[in-house]
Order: sequence, then C-alpha cells, then structure tokens
Amino acid sequence: MENIAEIKQPGIAQGQQPASEGQLLPVQLNINGKNYLLHLEPWTSLLDALREYLDLTGTKKGCDHGQCGACTILADGKRINSCLTLAVMYDGIPLTTIEGVAEGDTLHPLQQAFIDHDAFQCGYCTPGQICSAIGMMKEGRAQSSNDIHELMSGNLCRCGAYSNIHDAIEQVMEENINPEKK
Repeated sequence: MENIAEIKQPGIAQGQQPASEGQLLPVQLNINGKNYLLHLEPWTSLLDALREYLDLTGTKKGCDHGQCGACTILADGKRINSCLTLAVMYDGIPLTTIEGVAEGDTLHPLQQAFIDHDAFQCGYCTPGQICSAIGMMKEGRAQSSNDIHELMSGNLCRCGAYSNIHDAIEQVMEENINPEKK
C-alpha cells in the first residue's frame, strides 16, 4: 500500500480497555486527502480515531452525545457528528476536518470571514461551526437568514457569538452568489 500511513498500535482512548489483537479491525481512513491505515477496536468513534490516534485535535469533543456540534466534520462533503459514528463505518470515505479546509497557507473563505467578523470567542466551537457551515452551503438549502439560523441550530456556541457566526456565513454565501462583491 503506497501513500498510506499505517498505525499498527494506536493508543487507547481515555476510559477504554485495550482490546485483544483479534478484536482490532483494519480501517483505512482518507482524511484531508491523506490515507491512514489504523487497527481499531470496532467500537472506536470517528472522533476518537481523529483525536486520540491521528492527533488531529482541531475537531473538538464537546458533549460526546451529538448535541453540541463541536465534533462536526465533513464526510464526502456532508456534515456529520463524528462523536456519534464509528470509525469503521467510514472506511475509504473521504473525510475533511478543520485541518483540511484551507488550501495551503490560504484560508478557506469561511475561515477568513470568521476572523473578519470576530465570529469566535473562546474558539472551541469554531472548527465544528466552520465545517457545518461549509456542509450547509454545499447542501444549497439555505435561502434566507432564517434558513441559516435553522440549519446551523445543531452547532452550539457557549460564548454566544451567534450573530457574528451568522454574519460570517452570510457574507461567504453572498460572495458565492455575487462574486463581484468580494
């Protein structure tokens, strides 16, 4: 297997007991365009695989129950809560985390808009907010300000930066519709 980083013995996530060798499953994850071969316990969440085994810590563990959106990533361009899904379910499916939304040193337009609109306070929810907003824009269902509020309602911000987050998303959506306004 070329171009695959193989991780034979991932660390044990906090609170888990080590599995016997027969309980580990080979899982190939394609994350941000790079392939990883992991040997994981079948019950390993995608969030734990990212954070604990691959050191991709941009995706946050908030509630660990799918209620806050801090763990939102993109799976084949669609937003998912990585805490609610098992890593084995995404074998071979292209995944994008916050670490993969920029193009080299050039920020994704939404990342730049978050900076421009001060759309992050503590920053904990920001990766999930950005990934969710990118997925929402790809869905193409947000046609109004109210739609943005509704479709982003699964992503919580404890600091209350919702109006700034909304403004950042609205700016990028407007620029995508009217590129001359950039």
